[in-house]
Amino acid sequence: MKNTLTASEKRRFLDIIAGFRTVKILVIGDFILDQFVWGNVSRISPEAPVPVVDVKRESYMPGGSLNVANNIRSLAGSAFPCGVVGRDLYGRMLVKTMRHQGIETGGIVYDPSRPTTLKTRVIAHSQQMVRFDREKTEDVSLANLNKILKFVHQMIRTMDVVVLEDYGKGVMQPFLLREVVKLAKKFKKPVLVDPKEKHFDYYNGVTCITPNRKEAYGGYERTIGPWRKTPELEAVGWALIKKLKLESVLVTLGEDGMILFEKKGRVTKIPTAAREVYDVSGAGDTVIATIALSLAAGAKMHEAARIANMAAGIVVGKLGTATASPEELTEAVRRAGSR
Repeated sequence: MKNTLTASEKRRFLDIIAGFRTVKILVIGDFILDQFVWGNVSRISPEAPVPVVDVKRESYMPGGSLNVANNIRSLAGSAFPCGVVGRDLYGRMLVKTMRHQGIETGGIVYDPSRPTTLKTRVIAHSQQMVRFDREKTEDVSLANLNKILKFVHQMIRTMDVVVLEDYGKGVMQPFLLREVVKLAKKFKKPVLVDPKEKHFDYYNGVTCITPNRKEAYGGYERTIGPWRKTPELEAVGWALIKKLKLESVLVTLGEDGMILFEKKGRVTKIPTAAREVYDVSGAGDTVIATIALSLAAGAKMHEAARIANMAAGIVVGKLGTATASPEELTEAVRRAGSR
């Protein structure tokens, strides 16, 4: 299947993208500060067989669930993120980067007993050399979960879609998921989850989960049980829908594109839209952000998945945790082949 659109599909997708400007998305999940150390390598260390990076500059970006919020903002939507940061240097830097990127800060919950999660990537000659993480992954306290829920109660009525970003850093817990899903159903708001493999049994009753292939198989084994023979991907998708009472499952397949399973029996296979792949960092965040925006702008799930695939094709062609703009996405739709 080629990545092509009919003339009517192009018009439809362009109308959906134009509607992003009126959309409001509630994003709940783990807040992370992404640090990038940029430099060059010209020699090997005399101390050990490792490259020596001559550091030229450093940059910081809001990461984790905040990268989803940043993707939403970059695509002209409005994001309202909620999560936990420490009262430390990196927490202050994270809030500063949020404000610099134009991301709402009203949903921040401060925890003085917890360090702000920091991921540092060292990049030389357009290649990531190493990443190291500083974090505490124990469950966030019940008191802080209740602060998150208070924010959700305040915002849910005016939101179009709820996105749950599970990076396994302590925010996503069964109690929080149950309460958020209950509220979302009460106000008829779709709930999308970027899942963590070990937490699949938390996601009962959400609208859609967006695992990659490895996460889908791991989630299947965790929620349904080990297999004697590795199942086909389609069997995994349908089993997850049935077991977790989902409306849909979108499995991202890297260079092979995506495959969408919908509860009513529809399967949509979507080839990759990427021309060149430089860095897949954050591509999953772009996918779920674009799906949320598209659904809120009136798209059906299979339409939202195809638009998200185009957005992902844009960001993997950029180095670092990148985002797409409405102009880039509009151009990607316009240049898609015709059928």
